[in-house]
Amino acid sequence: MISRLRGIVLEKNPPIVVLDVHGVGYEAQVSMQTFYNLPAVGEETALYTQLVIREDAHLLFGFGSREERETFRALIKVSGIGAKSALGILSSLSSDELAAAIASEDIKRLTAAPGIGKKTAERLVLELRGKLAASGDSLGLYAAEAASANEDIINTLLALGYTDKEARSACKDIPAGTDISEGVRLALKNML
Repeated sequence: MISRLRGIVLEKNPPIVVLDVHGVGYEAQVSMQTFYNLPAVGEETALYTQLVIREDAHLLFGFGSREERETFRALIKVSGIGAKSALGILSSLSSDELAAAIASEDIKRLTAAPGIGKKTAERLVLELRGKLAASGDSLGLYAAEAASANEDIINTLLALGYTDKEARSACKDIPAGTDISEGVRLALKNML
């Protein structure tokens, strides 16, 4: 398996890039996010890669970061998402943006990616929830969203007449990122 390439950029034609690695030209398809971060033709760069073998072709996909490659690998495991669709998703959303959209179940944002309809977006959320790691600033965003969702669940229980202590106690075992309706259902179940 080809895991990483370091070489001179010979050609750049979106979404294709050709790298000269010691006299061998490797053609790789890259996301637009990776493409825009490539150096000029004639300069050296490195790409993390994923080789996809199909019945009719061997395709090499390149990524600017290990995180983007891992996200690609997770995407192609989802039923109905092929390598081209995964590359399209990564062209419109960074790995962190995709992880945030899945964590918050933002179907509208996912359907903005080319070739992704509502049902496919829902399948992405279902199959990738909790599997995509976020880095840096996005982690704070997820924590804030989870805290906000738990506060909404507590406020709903308060509106139903429960005390603050009862509501907080019932919500302590609810997983972070649970949507409000499911969270209320679980909290009420915890009170039994």
